Amino acid sequence: MKEPSDKLFNAGFLGLMVAQFFGAMNDNLLKVILAFAVVRGVWEGRLGDGGEGIVSVCFTLPFLLLSGFAGQIADRYSKRTVTLWVKIAEIPIALLAGIGFYFENLYLALLALVALTCQSSFFGPAKYGMIPELVSDKNLSRANGSINMMTNIAVILGTVIAGSASVRYHGAEDVARVAWLPGALFVGTAILGFVASLLITRLQPGQRDLNINYNPFVIYVDTIKKMGRTRLLTVMMAWGYFYLLAGLALSTLFRYPEVLSVGDDEASVLMGVLGIAIGLGCAIAGFISGDRIEPRLTTIGAAGLVIFFFLLAAVPPWMPDARPMIRVALSNVAFFIFFAGFFAGFYIIPLQALLQKLSPDDERGQFLGTANAVSFAFMTVAGLLYWAVMSTPAFNNRPQRMFYVSSGLMLAGSLFFLWKLRGTGILIGSKPNDQPDG
Repeated sequence: MKEPSDKLFNAGFLGLMVAQFFGAMNDNLLKVILAFAVVRGVWEGRLGDGGEGIVSVCFTLPFLLLSGFAGQIADRYSKRTVTLWVKIAEIPIALLAGIGFYFENLYLALLALVALTCQSSFFGPAKYGMIPELVSDKNLSRANGSINMMTNIAVILGTVIAGSASVRYHGAEDVARVAWLPGALFVGTAILGFVASLLITRLQPGQRDLNINYNPFVIYVDTIKKMGRTRLLTVMMAWGYFYLLAGLALSTLFRYPEVLSVGDDEASVLMGVLGIAIGLGCAIAGFISGDRIEPRLTTIGAAGLVIFFFLLAAVPPWMPDARPMIRVALSNVAFFIFFAGFFAGFYIIPLQALLQKLSPDDERGQFLGTANAVSFAFMTVAGLLYWAVMSTPAFNNRPQRMFYVSSGLMLAGSLFFLWKLRGTGILIGSKPNDQPDG
């Protein structure tokens, strides 16, 4: 089998980064444009109050059900081949979504969203599993930092484009309606992602004789038992736990138009600030790590999240006298959100690199697929917890107080994971050639 390249930005890894960029952008384009259409667009009221929640379920459920199966596929076949399959499949799915929007057929658009999410769930284990095959161990942290930075840029760009496309799709007094625009964006982005995937270096398949188990929950239980024999289970739970906090934070930010007394478009600046900060934090964490995996950065990231989540809840919002967009961008809220996002990058990059490094070569897809499913399970818990907490009087009129909950959970979780990992050596840094404890 060909050895991974010692060069970080080799042709294969660059192809993967660009393919991932367009994949993340397309996921976000479809999800955001569809959510806008359901909330206050052509399908307003069709799914009842809170209809955007159904869109979110359509987006997350396939990851929970298919990640384990997808991990097995990534282990059995070449991860490059799996990527090519899913990128080819993305093109007709994007076309289906475009047809749904053009003919204003909500259920066709929802079907396309589910199909696109299914496609993405197969891409996940192959994408993260091939990184150790494309770059050497010493570049794992830098590679993860770079690909996470590009993913966040794609999400930000996708959100901006989706907002503009939604205005043109629905039309307005001074804007002509362009019914074909969403479909053109979906298909064009899918084609660019497929072309980028052709640049990925040819990779060897894994277990050619692997028997596929079609029950995802059996896969998850079996994989978790294997992880439980090493420190990898704690690493995975610490990584997944982050998505509980991320889910709470994102849901809270959607309530910030009422906190800041601004419009939805002005408040969306905060989402952009968060995305930029996470991407920057991921990139810097990767390059600080250098030739090592540095779990100590996770501890620093957790401390930063505890502090800035607390400040978001405790400090009254302040904005300068300026135009609405500028006021939001220069507010203390944006400042705190930026540093929360920045430290989030520090938290996740070492854990992600450890998941890839410590997973067995012949089962890496299954291990990463299970980790992916766990992260979406935590996001589901976040949604239920957010609903339960926000329904209480103390939080309903002060949504920013949810950040007290986030800060407390981050503090409790980080102390627990530090205690679980005591004595393993993982907390003082991990060289690329370290072996997992038995």
